[in-house]
This record gives sequence, C-alpha cells and structure tokens, in this order.
Amino acid sequence: MKSIWSASAEPDKFPKLKQDIKTDVLIIGGGIAGILTAYRLHSQGVNCVVAEKERICGGTTCNTTAKLTSQHGFIYQKLLKSAGAEKALMYFKANQAALDEYKRLCENIECDFETKDNYVYTSDEKKLEKELSALEIIGSDAELCRRLPIPVNYSGAVKFGGQAQFNPLKFIKSISRGLNIYENTFVREMTENSAVTDSGKIYFDKAIVTTHFPFINKHGSYFLKLYQHRSYFIALENAPDVGGMYVDENKKGYSFRNYKNFLLVGGGSHRTGKKGGSWEELRNFAGIHYPGSAEKYFWAAQDCMSLDGIPYIGNYSKNTPNLYVASGFNKWGMTGAMTAAMILSDMVTEKKNEYAEVFDPSRSIIKPQLFINGFEAVTNLLTISKKRCPHLGCALKWNSAEHSWDCPCHGSRFSEKGKVLENPANGDLKNCDS
Repeated sequence: MKSIWSASAEPDKFPKLKQDIKTDVLIIGGGIAGILTAYRLHSQGVNCVVAEKERICGGTTCNTTAKLTSQHGFIYQKLLKSAGAEKALMYFKANQAALDEYKRLCENIECDFETKDNYVYTSDEKKLEKELSALEIIGSDAELCRRLPIPVNYSGAVKFGGQAQFNPLKFIKSISRGLNIYENTFVREMTENSAVTDSGKIYFDKAIVTTHFPFINKHGSYFLKLYQHRSYFIALENAPDVGGMYVDENKKGYSFRNYKNFLLVGGGSHRTGKKGGSWEELRNFAGIHYPGSAEKYFWAAQDCMSLDGIPYIGNYSKNTPNLYVASGFNKWGMTGAMTAAMILSDMVTEKKNEYAEVFDPSRSIIKPQLFINGFEAVTNLLTISKKRCPHLGCALKWNSAEHSWDCPCHGSRFSEKGKVLENPANGDLKNCDS
C-alpha cells in the first residue's frame, strides 16, 4: 500500500538526535503542519528544532488528496449558526490567506502546483441553499453549479474558483532543506522545559505539538475534543480528466481530482474502529463507472475531527503559556497546516494574529459531538476484550480491510503484531497474539 505521492517523491533524510541540545522553540511532529511552522520560524531567524518519531511527512501528509482550498465541505452554514458571522468570516479569511501563501511559495517550487476550481456537491437541496446563503452573508463569490462531470447522484454543487492542488511531498522536499530536523527521534516524556527522547534531551523555551493527535493527556482534554476518521483512495489510469476538485458534503461520500494522468477517487470512509466500505467500495464504484480504468495505487488516510469543525490552533491549554498545539484539521489538513503555521509562528514570536481567536483550543466544548465521543469512550471502556489500547484502555476492534487493531475511542491503531501505527497511543501492544 503506497500513496501516489510516496511513489513520486521522497523528502530528504535527516539525522537522529544523539545528544542533549538546547533550542528556543521545539516542534514535536514532522508532518506538514510542523514543517511549515519550522519553515516560517526559520525564515524569521528563530532558533527552532523539529523532532519526528519516524520520517517527516510519513503519516497523514503523504496520504492526503492534497487539495488547497478554503471550501471545507458545507462548513459556513454551520459556522454562521454556531459561531456567528464575524467568526465565520474570520475562518474564511484565514484559509484564503493560507491558500494565497501556498500560491506565493509554489511560484518557486517544482511541486506540480495547479490552480483548480473546487466543488462541494450534495443531493440535499436545503443544505445547498443554506450554504450559498451563508457564503453570501460573509461576502464570498461562490457559485451554484448544476452540472458536474462525475458519476454520482447530486442536485447541485457550490463552486469556489481559483483554488489549487499540488504534490505535497515534492513541496516538503523543497521547504524542509536547511531546517534543523531530527528524524527517528521519539519524544517519550515531557517536562516543563525539556523533551526526553531515547538518545538525548531537548531543552526549550517554547514547544509546539503537531503530532496529529495531541499526546499530552494532562492538558487540554483532547481525548474528549477529538475523534479520528479513516478515508480510502485509489489512483486510476485510463480514467477521465474531471477538470477540477470535487467532494461530497457528506463525509461518507466520494471525492475526485486528477494528478497528471491519474484520477484519484476517495471514499469508503468511517470513524476509526467502526466498519466502512474501504477500498472494496471504491473498486466496485470504479468497476461500474470507469470500466476501462486500471488501479495503480491505493492508500488510506486518518484525520482528526474536532467538535465543531474548526481546528485547534493556539495554546495547548489556558494553563500552558509556552506550550502550543495544532490539530483537528477535519480532513482539510493542507490549508489547515498553513493556517496553523501562520498563527503559531506569530504567537511564539509574540505578534498578534488577526485570525487566532476563532481557532483558540480553549473555546467551549459543549457541542453535540462531545456527547457522541463520550458515549463511544464509555461503551468501549466497558466492552470485554483482551486487546486494550494503551492510551486510555479502550477495547480495540479488528479492521479486516487493513489488518490492524483500531481504537474507536481516540483512533490509535496497531499492526496485527501490535506495533503502534497511529497515535495518540505512544507505545506498542503487549502480548498481541491474533
């Protein structure tokens, strides 16, 4: 199983930490959010270090669909209702600024960057009308479309013009050069001003956690505020060029985009630890609608989902002034990562960021999803099972499509032999016999 990005590019390799070091800012987690934040801080002359437990961008970043857009499903009608017009506009402007920054950087980077229109489609006419109305209120120039070149049922779509797509690993290969990165450097313990790894301590003044799912449980209550969702993708040869980027507003629907001579189709999604259609659903879909195509690559991604559809970017908690976080990108990690890098680089250098308020991790958690997350946690904690997640003890479920043990509570995943694949768990399973 290898994504089309992993097959086409590989970031440069970086050394493992082998001694104690000191830095002004430590970034824990070498996905695109961590690398972009380091890039911005380095550009401002800030001494910073990235510590990555394996290879940089070897997780969610290399398994993305790599769409660069401020259109994140039908989020604006939700934000208008839950947060108000001012914060809905703030969210829109922040992500537009992130898109513009990608456009600026990619002018000088060979990363297959292309300007494309983005479409979110639906078969629910009322949702379509509400989203268009919300976008009109915040001043977006979104358009209604009734005809799309994709073989799914829909009544219409909302179009955002002038969005983009790229190859994320080619992009990372360029911007990571010259950064102070340590790979295969697993942070196993944190103190107030140091991070403990297997082969050295990293002393810091400020730290940023960009580890996909925040791993420090004693602050921030992220085990309540986040759950994880899996999505599946196939890359097809001899399939049509659909001319843009398309996604269903229902997260269990299909997504489409082209990359060079391939059509990338996504779907089969489900909450981690639950059952879903996975690659079988996509292959059946391709067999019906693209019978002359051939599958070249297949892969899966895991995304952290927040309670309200807005990422958590800022201070890890109210009580941690020198500890920061970026997580909960809700399947929109490319623009989310750039937004995080822009906000966090301002915060750690004590500059005011006009968009920081809407992403504040300490905002209210009283949302319907909180109770769903709580129900899942209690149900699985009470489930009788020999295999328990070392994170908080939930019962693990067997994922037959990917041959892994998955946690329905917080999304940790383990191989058949017990090796940890996805955090927040930070250790392998013990006595894992199938």
